[in-house]
Amino acid sequence: MNVSQLPLNALRAFEASARLGSFTKAGLELRVSQTAVSHQVKSLEAVLGISLFDRLPRGVVLTDEGQTLLPVLNDAFNRMSAALSRFEHGNFQEVLTIGVVSTFANGWLIARLKEFSQIYPDVDVRLKTNNNRADFLEDGLDYFIRFGDGAWHSTNAIPLIEAPLSPICASDLARDLKEPSDLKSLPLLRSYRHDEWSRWFQAAGVEPPAPRGWVFDSSIAMAGAAAQGVGVALVPVAMFQEELSSGQLVQPFPQSVSLGRYWLTWLKSRKETGAMRQFRDWIAVSTSID
Repeated sequence: MNVSQLPLNALRAFEASARLGSFTKAGLELRVSQTAVSHQVKSLEAVLGISLFDRLPRGVVLTDEGQTLLPVLNDAFNRMSAALSRFEHGNFQEVLTIGVVSTFANGWLIARLKEFSQIYPDVDVRLKTNNNRADFLEDGLDYFIRFGDGAWHSTNAIPLIEAPLSPICASDLARDLKEPSDLKSLPLLRSYRHDEWSRWFQAAGVEPPAPRGWVFDSSIAMAGAAAQGVGVALVPVAMFQEELSSGQLVQPFPQSVSLGRYWLTWLKSRKETGAMRQFRDWIAVSTSID
């Protein structure tokens, strides 16, 4: 069957009736009468040669054929709505989907989103936070801001911010810390990168202790636990300046170790859009200033 021959109003009447479970409610939503909705659905059933609803005394119930058609129409109408919304107020809005490790999102990016939107009001930014793992294609990402060494297969990468790691903890714990070796007596909160603490102790000139303490998949959660006195966290301190300035967290020692930095990455196969170039230029300048 040629889809172009299907009556759009009838499709809308069916979708609303099926979603709301009532011809009357569908009529109210579409601003037509219940009778008009019923006629439109009947006309669609006639074109398709199937019954989409079982008419019961207390309402309508989808048939198997109706249940098959409903999710397809839901998806189609949602896509149409999303596409048309990009032309609101007479301006075309280009969608930009960015995946970003949550530590960088909270510690740097979110505070500067207003600035980007003021410069580029026609770019509709969608943020997807994660714990440094994401799939460009599966998650529909244009860019992915991640932590690492900049070497990812089939991926372009430009450096953003250096992120050396240093211990942070609650002020109560910090009072008893006189030298780096004192940390050995406290729980050391860890990430899934198992060598971070040993590398830090080596940089501080101290023999690393055996790993002991909670393991986290997020620096934000780990810093939150440190603020509650659970232990000492090893985090990229540049992303926690607000907590350090307020005294919520304390950096007891100046020693740090660099195991990577934040990068803006995108697939080599991805053709950059205008919105992508605008964001890339903006974040490159903004991070260089910082």
